[in-house]
Amino acid sequence: MNEVALQIDQARVLVVDDDPANVLLLEKILDRGGYANVQSTTDPCKVKAMHQKWSFDIILLDIRMPELDGFQVMDQLAKITENDYLPILVLTAQIDSKTRLTALEKGAKDFLTKPFDQAEVLFRIQNMLEVRLLYKQRLWQKEILEAKVRERTQELRASRLEIVGRLARAGEYRDNETGAHVIRMSKFCQRLALAVELGGDRSEMILHASPMHDVGKIGIPDGILLKPGKLDAEEWAVMKTHADIGGAILDGENSDVIRMARSIALTHHEKWDGSGYPAALAGADIPIEGRICALCDVFDALTSERPYKKAWSMEETLALIEDNQARHFDPGLMGPFKEILPDLVQIKESHPDSGSDFKILS
Repeated sequence: MNEVALQIDQARVLVVDDDPANVLLLEKILDRGGYANVQSTTDPCKVKAMHQKWSFDIILLDIRMPELDGFQVMDQLAKITENDYLPILVLTAQIDSKTRLTALEKGAKDFLTKPFDQAEVLFRIQNMLEVRLLYKQRLWQKEILEAKVRERTQELRASRLEIVGRLARAGEYRDNETGAHVIRMSKFCQRLALAVELGGDRSEMILHASPMHDVGKIGIPDGILLKPGKLDAEEWAVMKTHADIGGAILDGENSDVIRMARSIALTHHEKWDGSGYPAALAGADIPIEGRICALCDVFDALTSERPYKKAWSMEETLALIEDNQARHFDPGLMGPFKEILPDLVQIKESHPDSGSDFKILS
């Protein structure tokens, strides 16, 4: 016996007829035909609940029954099988066109005329179950394909986020900053993005994109990048090119995260009043992700200790930020920023500069 026949033999069959003699006859025919999962009822009021429990592959349904006729039973089944193909084989002694048309309209797929012929019963059931089996196989294949697509999408996303983390780490290895700065800043950005109601998906994207804000520092000479003293005008001009370098490194990628990372790399040094770099953008011309990162980057830099400076107090930091709103920072961010300040302090305490493992993406 082939695989299709084996699956058909295991099909779940329900016989519904108010006449026990008809039920018994059909049960015997089905048993002789090799069907092992057959249930029956003489009460049409039980059909809906039975199908919800057992999910039958075919229902042999009488039309003329008390309390609920076959048409009413089909109406009930239609409400719970909207996204399914359920073969209904109508049992009837009436062969008039009105009965047949009404049954087909209600969802019947074929008819068996009483009295029953054993060979006809088995052939019609087998034909209907083959269609049912093909329908289920198509659903299984669709589910398998969708699962593979989801898995591949997750793998691709994980690979891209891995690239994000490694690029961010590469940038930090060449800078005076620590890996913890990148972690803190990215989490600050996500929290502020949520506070200004950018939504969960976009806020998470900012979390993953913001670690690459300074990736362009890879292209800055060590003599300038690591200089312990103040940069002169020429050196500062070179240092400012890291924004454009970062944009160039991240250019040409279709990933939403990388595109946002490029936007952040290019705009996190722009200022609200247009005095920033590299493009001297002003106000709302600066993308919101760039405005958010500008504020969070400065906040963490000021409140962190470095070899060349001590950490500022929270009061000193907030005073400077407030003094620079509408000049350096988007004034619309100030209210939400102050509201989430306790969360930012907690993030900062959870990710000290020592012992950072650079797990930005968790």
